[in-house]
Amino acid sequence: MTDYSNAAPEDVWLKIRSGELAGQTSGMCNGYAQANLVILPEKYAGDFEEFAKKNPKPCPLLEVIHGSRFVHDMGVGANILTDIPRYRIFKNGSLTEEVTDATPYWQDDMVVFLIGCSFSFEEALMRSGIDVRHISMGRNVPMFRTKIMTEPAGPFKGELVVSMRPMTLENAEKANVITGRFPNVHGAPVNIGEPEKLGISDLQHPDYGDPVEFKPGEIPVFWACGVTPQSVIEHARLPLVITHAPGHMFITNMKNVDVNDFLENRKHRQQMV
Repeated sequence: MTDYSNAAPEDVWLKIRSGELAGQTSGMCNGYAQANLVILPEKYAGDFEEFAKKNPKPCPLLEVIHGSRFVHDMGVGANILTDIPRYRIFKNGSLTEEVTDATPYWQDDMVVFLIGCSFSFEEALMRSGIDVRHISMGRNVPMFRTKIMTEPAGPFKGELVVSMRPMTLENAEKANVITGRFPNVHGAPVNIGEPEKLGISDLQHPDYGDPVEFKPGEIPVFWACGVTPQSVIEHARLPLVITHAPGHMFITNMKNVDVNDFLENRKHRQQMV
């Protein structure tokens, strides 16, 4: 397997666009933020943006793009319909297919939402000596639907989805502090070591992604996940929605260390208008 950990995002976009690269993106382009994707018709965009604002842990908004397939703030030069390895197409709330090019499904009135991704803080965890198990095993991160309900907005409502990483209690406490510094990519865990409180009974059968190994003394640590909108979309039953396939993210060309300041500065500029 080719190692893309030190690749430039622009190079990875080209490889994805050409069909050379189609796998999950965890561990790629060290230092650069990754993003979840939701594309839906303008008619529903206001309600979805309100849903994201009400649910900032699973849906931290990085960028909203109206009527264009081209990324601006998070990746000038990227085409959001071709530069993600795999997309999901939902029609009337049902997943109908997965594709590597979403161009045929684009409509001129669509709005693109890029949402922060926990892959963005994994580099910081590894720098601190914490084994991120799905990366060391070459797998996709395990993700689970929970019994925790999100705050509704318009037609959007549904269960919180979480991603899980096994680690010792000591590392879980370190991870809590580290990821708390990344509020725009899900932030600190929502649960440490108590899957039953989330309604999760079987850690070896995730709803999305792949199961991973637990070593002696390890506990599950759960973060709010940007796949949550896919659960919500099923309930909303919109005529057409495009998302990323779980684990197959858009790799931005913005450094993780710059994302928070960029977003805070943007909020400040918007407040001044």
